[in-house]
Amino acid sequence: MNSHELNSDLEHAVELAERAGPIAASYFRSRVEVENKSKSAFDPVTIADREVEAFVRAELRSRFPGDTILGEEMGEEIGEEAGEEAGEEAGQAARSDVGQLTQRRWVIDPIDGTRAFITGMPAWGILLGLQESQVPVLGVMHQPFTGETFFGAQGAAAKLRQSGSERTITTRRGVRLADAVLYCTHPDIFSEASEREAFERVSRTSRMTRFGGDCYAYCLLALGQIDLVIEAGLNLYDIVPLIPIIEAAGGVVTDAVGGSAAEGGFIVAAGSPELHAETLRVLRAG
Repeated sequence: MNSHELNSDLEHAVELAERAGPIAASYFRSRVEVENKSKSAFDPVTIADREVEAFVRAELRSRFPGDTILGEEMGEEIGEEAGEEAGEEAGQAARSDVGQLTQRRWVIDPIDGTRAFITGMPAWGILLGLQESQVPVLGVMHQPFTGETFFGAQGAAAKLRQSGSERTITTRRGVRLADAVLYCTHPDIFSEASEREAFERVSRTSRMTRFGGDCYAYCLLALGQIDLVIEAGLNLYDIVPLIPIIEAAGGVVTDAVGGSAAEGGFIVAAGSPELHAETLRVLRAG
């Protein structure tokens, strides 16, 4: 994909996320019915999640019929071109295998931070990202209540749009772990004892640890307000749209050993390569 095509796709993504904003906002701080998607834990979903995803999905299918679409609430829908390719190369391959053949996949998290959403806290957002050959190349986070849109793409600057104006944003550089501000949505996100212990080592070494934020914390990292976000148990739709924003702002996002974060799991996001490297050393110290 050349830069012109990528910029065009980014413009479409920003437009769609912002147009979906009023749908989510119409249910925010209302007595919306909450369902639990999980039998073993509390995994909330509301009509706002479903309506936002349905809107964004329909618009993407109309504009990009050849692209695959993956959303948290409605699963994966293979694009026309990917379906033809799958027929030629994979025969009767399972649907999950077919998704690996497509070159372009849009990733939707209609409301990242549904727990914040249902409790009236504005630390949630509409996430939309694009992968090329499974690599995140652009991402958008729109927060309708605050009117903010964070977005970025490979080879481009990260930006924040608010009240009709845009400005370039960058991470905070030159910060060592001892001076860093660390965020995590909730300590219970670490289901494994080893993950919790590794997080606590970093937390004890950092200057300050705060909990909460969901996708908003990652955008604050890109904005230079905080320095680290460490979480575990993330799905790919939780992180794929955020990776290009942070990287375009100068930050680094990987898994716990420095590999790709595009499949979710244990995530380490830092404002600089130096802080990221120092954080990984502390994580591995145990």
